Amino acid sequence: MKKGITIIIAVVSIALLWYFLIKPQDYQIRVVAKSNTGTINQALKAWNNTLPEASVRQLNNLDHLEQQIVSGDSTHIYNWNIIPITDSTSRLVVDIKDAEHSFSNKLKVPFYDTDFEKQSRKTVTDFIENLNAHRKEFKVTFMGEEYLPSTYCACVEHKTTQSTKAFGMMESYPFINSVIASNGIKVNGVPFIETTDWDMQNDSISFNFCYPIIKSDTLPIIKDLVYKEFIGKKSLKAVYNGNYMTSDRAWYTLLDYAEEKNIDIEKKPIEFFFNNPNMGGDALRWKAEIFMPLADQDE
Repeated sequence: MKKGITIIIAVVSIALLWYFLIKPQDYQIRVVAKSNTGTINQALKAWNNTLPEASVRQLNNLDHLEQQIVSGDSTHIYNWNIIPITDSTSRLVVDIKDAEHSFSNKLKVPFYDTDFEKQSRKTVTDFIENLNAHRKEFKVTFMGEEYLPSTYCACVEHKTTQSTKAFGMMESYPFINSVIASNGIKVNGVPFIETTDWDMQNDSISFNFCYPIIKSDTLPIIKDLVYKEFIGKKSLKAVYNGNYMTSDRAWYTLLDYAEEKNIDIEKKPIEFFFNNPNMGGDALRWKAEIFMPLADQDE
């Protein structure tokens, strides 16, 4: 009898020790989101930037992010874990902790619906509503594999972030157009972006914004303009409709497909644009063809 009581006391003591001192979160929320990992990752970062006192950082990979939100005299820490279910749905497991009042929360949460819990649910709900609204702003259609042909082109080099990529394009559009028009250069297709480096941890990219042109011996030498041969490759392809500021949502669709099918790719997306964003209009009518080159190809 005494041995049994001793074991029970020991188990309860260990459980309480774990709950109050080791358990990382004060409260956990689980919800299904109708989107893939990359889109949720980028949408969460964009939404965070709209909050008055908040910061977010990506941890080891796309599916783990830590967000800190100041609420009154507290700092609430949200650990967002994204678990893929299908190619278009994910489970979000959000672990939430109040850095200053963790012990008090753990004491109250099992017995009361606290203000901390209410605020946590509201925050997660606000993000899901924001994500659902964002999903209506674009469309991605996976097309399969396609060979992307080579072309000669005139390019402007950029180094920026994914979210500001379109602004770099908009700045370069009039510059390249004026060079082409004033020098009688013959265009040979729609403008495109050739990504040369993609830092997925920091969302930074380097890319060439290019116009396909007919190569000639009389091309003018212009500062900041580079002439080069774009080498075509067999690639995974998707069609993106929406504002070009978020065309990288198609990148993640191609990444997910490659991972699912165990296809080795170069994470250097290429985008061909069929609309001029400077002209405005209904962004859902804008079209871009997005390519992710297959790796280990003979050039």
